[in-house]
Amino acid sequence: MTVRIEKSGSVWTVILSRPEARNAMNPESADALQEAFLEFEKDDSAFVAVFWGEGGAFCAGWDLKHAASLEGDHPLGELDFPESGNPPRGAMGPSRLELDKPVIAAVAGPAVAGGMELALWCDFRVMEQSAYFGVYCRRWGIPLIDGGTVRLPRIIGQGRALEIILTGRKVTAEECMKIGLCEYVVENGKSRDKAEEIAHQIASFPQSCLRSDRRSAIRQHGLSVREGLVQEWNNSLHELRRGGIDGAAQFRNGKGRHGVISD
Repeated sequence: MTVRIEKSGSVWTVILSRPEARNAMNPESADALQEAFLEFEKDDSAFVAVFWGEGGAFCAGWDLKHAASLEGDHPLGELDFPESGNPPRGAMGPSRLELDKPVIAAVAGPAVAGGMELALWCDFRVMEQSAYFGVYCRRWGIPLIDGGTVRLPRIIGQGRALEIILTGRKVTAEECMKIGLCEYVVENGKSRDKAEEIAHQIASFPQSCLRSDRRSAIRQHGLSVREGLVQEWNNSLHELRRGGIDGAAQFRNGKGRHGVISD
């Protein structure tokens, strides 16, 4: 089994486990990974997911042994996004899914080529000191096909993204932290622990409101400021009526002050 799920309350850790291949993605693993995240999305008891690669590597990208076996003008088939429902899986698995729940990448070792694209698909990234990104598929003439050219410029800006994409160079965790490509750098062997700690904190909040704000932040891409404000208002008004007023009353009554959220 190349993918498994370990659960701790409302936090699910989705584990990619092909250590003999540095967690490179083959079709079977891509199918299993897609199904794992669809299961996470559907389960009402699951609030936050951590995505971690077992064995000291996040994911070394697409399995090039499989890629070498592809033939024809459309080796990956046609991309047909349905009007409703989930799109066909990406070569790397869940890279085309738009989940309504947060996913945190816990990155050890290489997250390169398609592996980097999977890390970019997550909401944010926790990297170990020796972890690294890179468009290593540049040297083999394999293009980015799982969102890398879309998400990387949105995260770090077009100029930096193009430099990383075109050179295919190694991007260390230290540099990722400096340019906003990751949000935490931790000691080696601690990325999963840190990501799960953050996940439990996120899971402790009222989830409907949290997902509403996440949705607004994601959907504002491509909108003008005015359009974004209208979209935010329409998305958030229901949540304010649903629970926000009650939450404000709890604050008025003394709960959650001075940054204390446990009560």
